[in-house]
Parts: sequence; structure tokens; C-alpha cells
Amino acid sequence: QVQLVESGGGLVQAGGSLRLSCAASGRRITTYHMGWFRQAPGKEREFVAAINWSSGVTDYANSVKGRFAITRDNSKNTVYLQMNSLRPEDTAVYYCAARTKGWSTVRRPLDYDYWGQGTQVTVSS
Repeated sequence: QVQLVESGGGLVQAGGSLRLSCAASGRRITTYHMGWFRQAPGKEREFVAAINWSSGVTDYANSVKGRFAITRDNSKNTVYLQMNSLRPEDTAVYYCAARTKGWSTVRRPLDYDYWGQGTQVTVSS
């Protein structure tokens, strides 16, 4: 079992930055692909970013490409999401997730095995 705990959310003005952290416990996540998703009120959970456990290759939703960056620190068993140039439409609950399945479906939330409880990000205009 893997437990994931997100932190770093909060209220920020448009154009600002936040860094989310996802700390894992229970098992080393060095062999898990890690992803970030978000869910706004009344909307489905959507893919934000992911990082491959072995190659470090990353994938981003078009809406955040160039503004967000996902990184991982295996020594700390932690994944990060650096969010810059935030927009009001980025407002959502952000979740991190871990998966053992292959990279090809990394954008599919159903293929993730473990989820955190989420952290709220609110961007004011």
C-alpha cells in the first residue's frame, strides 16, 4: 500500500505561483509513474501532468504546458508540481496519484492505483 499526502495548496492571485508537494509513505515510489490531476466543482477529474519513474519523461495537459512542471525526488519519496503564471481557470482540487501500469495510458485516472486526498488551489482574478 502507498499513502499519498498533498500539500502546498492555497489562495494566490492570477499570475502567481505555487508549488504542490506529494509525500508518499508505506512503500518507495521509485517504480511508480506519478501523476497530478485536478477537479473543479461540477467538472470531471482531469489530467494535469505525469512523470515516468524510470526515464523521467514528463507529460503535460495542453492547458498547463509551459507553465507547470512536475518533478520527483526519489530520495525524499516525494513528487512536486511547480505551478507558475496561474490563471483563475486553474482553480481546483489537485490530487497526486501513483500507478504501476504502463506509461501509454498515463492520462487515464482509472489506471492509477493510489490517490491522495487532494489540496485546494484557488486563483483569484
